[in-house]
Amino acid sequence: MGTLLVAFLAASIGLCTLLRWLPPPTSAFMLYRHYEDLVDRGSYKSIRYRWVSAKNISPNAATAVMASEDQRFPEHSGFDLESIQSSIEDYREGGKLRGASTISQQVAKNLFLTPAKSFLRKGIEAWFTLLIEILWSKERILEVYLNIAEFGDHLFGIEAASQRYFGISAKNISRSQAALLAATLPNPHLLKAAHPTAYLLSRKRWILRQMMNLGEPKI
Repeated sequence: MGTLLVAFLAASIGLCTLLRWLPPPTSAFMLYRHYEDLVDRGSYKSIRYRWVSAKNISPNAATAVMASEDQRFPEHSGFDLESIQSSIEDYREGGKLRGASTISQQVAKNLFLTPAKSFLRKGIEAWFTLLIEILWSKERILEVYLNIAEFGDHLFGIEAASQRYFGISAKNISRSQAALLAATLPNPHLLKAAHPTAYLLSRKRWILRQMMNLGEPKI
């Protein structure tokens, strides 16, 4: 057991160190989508995924996802303790238990883990979150997040999404377009950028207001 733990720790540190510079060829979540295809439909469906560097992604995209998902991203060290505490307090007062995942946590689970839920998985997610916060810059975490986030059915990354929905490169998307894509992130299979509902448009407007408050990303 001890040997396996040491091997896992060494392998995870080595992998995260490599991915500090190298573009991930895929992610655990993309591979899980292929697994679902085989189990549910018995067939293979290709994934649209194209890595682009940070310099080829509009700053609007970074601002939009931070406004939508994690407004304390530049300040925290992987875990937003204030949001976690607020979520717990709301739950104790009878509200729903809200998620408080940071962008760093989402990178950790989408890149390295499957969607299964367990205490062991949460522990591994926390370990990978700490690793990428220690080994990567905030700019790198955002770059990876924007490249591996799911924006539609078998559609991953800001470049593939920008080409699919707007016919332009991620480098050229506007604030409004970036806000629309960010608005779908909680559930891109239900919240479709190609066919925005009134709820999705309302969420987009809220993100645009938050983007105004945030200004340019301070990372």
